[in-house]
Amino acid sequence: MTGKMADKSTGDVASDGYHKYKDDVKLMADTNLEAYRFSISWPRLIPNGRGAVNPKGLEYYNNLINELVKHGIQIHVMLYHLDFPQVLDDEYGGWLSPRVVEDFTAFADVCFREFGDRVSFWTTISEPNVVPADSYGSGKFPPGRCSDPFGRTKCTAGNSTVEPYIAAHNMILAHASVTRLYREKYRAVQMGVVGINVYSHWTYPLTNSTLDLAANKRYQDFLFGY
Repeated sequence: MTGKMADKSTGDVASDGYHKYKDDVKLMADTNLEAYRFSISWPRLIPNGRGAVNPKGLEYYNNLINELVKHGIQIHVMLYHLDFPQVLDDEYGGWLSPRVVEDFTAFADVCFREFGDRVSFWTTISEPNVVPADSYGSGKFPPGRCSDPFGRTKCTAGNSTVEPYIAAHNMILAHASVTRLYREKYRAVQMGVVGINVYSHWTYPLTNSTLDLAANKRYQDFLFGY
């Protein structure tokens, strides 16, 4: 997000995998990497969030996938990791609206259709418990919504006590919709699997007291239970 990074940096040019994917894959092969997980950018593939597919985006992902196949590297694809089409966020608020389920499912349909003959391992959403908290709670991730005193940045809009739960709920609905689509339309032929990547780490109660046991359980529920 422009102006949100502490060092004022942008993501305009980062590791430049768009142009260097062959070098990247060669490095993977040279180090005997057996599998590679990457995300497909929804707005790169479908710039308007729905409708026409960007041929250059389609070409890039086909080239990357083919290069991985050529080197015998197992492919794992994430369908969402922070790249949300700005046009849909402007139209209905992104993950805050249940309308996102239909659009995300249509995007996934394109991915399954175009890449599923070479991709067998799919993740619908990466860290659906972290993204809502940092996108709609702390405001650290796009679209940078939050409210005092929870925001790590000065947000101009948002409700940190409500919106993270709405976004997480809609992500779960979107995951269910995409999984159903794959099972009904693609799995019999493509023989792949679809899952979701939930961020987690384990905790232990400080003591065996009733309060500490309850606090530990409550923390785990908030981390990955909702």
